[in-house]
Amino acid sequence: MITTINPYNGKELHQYQELTKKDIKAKLETAQKTFEDWRTTSFEHRANHLRKVGALLRKNKESYAKLMTAEMGKPVSQSKGELEKCAWLCDHYAANASGYLAKEHIETEHFKSYVSYEPIGVVLAVMPWNYPFWQVFRFIAPALMAGNVGVLKHASSVMGCAELIQDIFLEAGFPQGCFQNFVIGSDAVEAIIENDIIKAVTLTGSKSAGAAVASTAGKQIKKTVLELGGNNALVVFKDANIDATVEECVAARFHNTGQSCIAGKRLLLQEEIAEEFLDKFTQKVKALVSGDPLEEDTYIGVMAREDLAEELEDLMNASIEKGAELHCGGSRDKTYFAPTILTSVTSDMPVFKKETFGPLIAVTTFKTEEEAINLVNNSKFGLGASLFSNDLKRMEELAAQIKDGAVFINHKVASHPALPFGGTGISGYGRELSYYGIREFVNIKTVVIA
Repeated sequence: MITTINPYNGKELHQYQELTKKDIKAKLETAQKTFEDWRTTSFEHRANHLRKVGALLRKNKESYAKLMTAEMGKPVSQSKGELEKCAWLCDHYAANASGYLAKEHIETEHFKSYVSYEPIGVVLAVMPWNYPFWQVFRFIAPALMAGNVGVLKHASSVMGCAELIQDIFLEAGFPQGCFQNFVIGSDAVEAIIENDIIKAVTLTGSKSAGAAVASTAGKQIKKTVLELGGNNALVVFKDANIDATVEECVAARFHNTGQSCIAGKRLLLQEEIAEEFLDKFTQKVKALVSGDPLEEDTYIGVMAREDLAEELEDLMNASIEKGAELHCGGSRDKTYFAPTILTSVTSDMPVFKKETFGPLIAVTTFKTEEEAINLVNNSKFGLGASLFSNDLKRMEELAAQIKDGAVFINHKVASHPALPFGGTGISGYGRELSYYGIREFVNIKTVVIA
């Protein structure tokens, strides 16, 4: 039995009966049967269904958002924003998938040569709790538009969202086997990956989960896309617009109560502006409204589970023991963790080296551009970085020196339907979104006519 718990008040929400091995087998067979028909449908047919999904997300935004907030503590205004983004994604792929997957004609010595992009079958998604809708939609929207079908193993804590997403696709007219949620625990994933019906796997989650999935899939010679953790740097140079950058950095760190892989977790300040920036940044952080996630003005909700809050507290305390200074915040009450700023952070401290998945930011100062880039790259993660400066030409030059999968200049790292998303190092491999994402799970076929 899988039980969902409201992290704000600790109350039980619902219990879900886990699937048996027989149930799983039947659902996989349904997926395969549906795929054989779905792959033959037109882009126009698929797009019409996907637009209906987007319309349902917008129509029922209020009720869907409340469920998301109840299950993982996201402030309800941000839950609504997540749903709007999912609807945007649906519209994007409905409009662009046919172009993304159009045949590419290539001039060779042959009469005709081209590359086609064809669906591969049933794709398994293993998804986390922090963006219960968005993480699923950025997998399933391109997968369905490519002619594939999907099955989902969602985080147990947001199983209500997973079931709801399944219902939304059915209500929009998708055949039953196009998208199915599997009510299972992590212990059932390996056997599903090993099933011949599964052709590929995408996972968003921890390094350990990604390694386990990749290992199992690799033994079966099945493709994987892994979007893992991040330890993004926010680099503020002395010529940055201080006030605008403060606003952007607060949002980069504390949106979704800091529970985001692309959150800016390391704040790197050039010494000349460090004091002024920190003062203004601190004022903004202290002004963030904490409280009931269902209240519209709440910006900081609660963390999704108490053990996650405890882990963050341990990283903070271990860093303070090494010399970091508690600038503000630092308190915890069960799942609530006060917005926290640590200063005097050095590269050997846990909050610099490890992913802090919650409302805590680590502040480090630097003297030169070279030192700043070295600090950015001094990480096993490689998801993204943000550079803040009025010298845009120089920032583009510095961006080329950063090893991450994304660099944003004067903006927080964010996902966008038209841009590829993914990392390097232990942040994973492969790309989601844009035409790069939709082409991850297709057969890229060469056709030659002599």
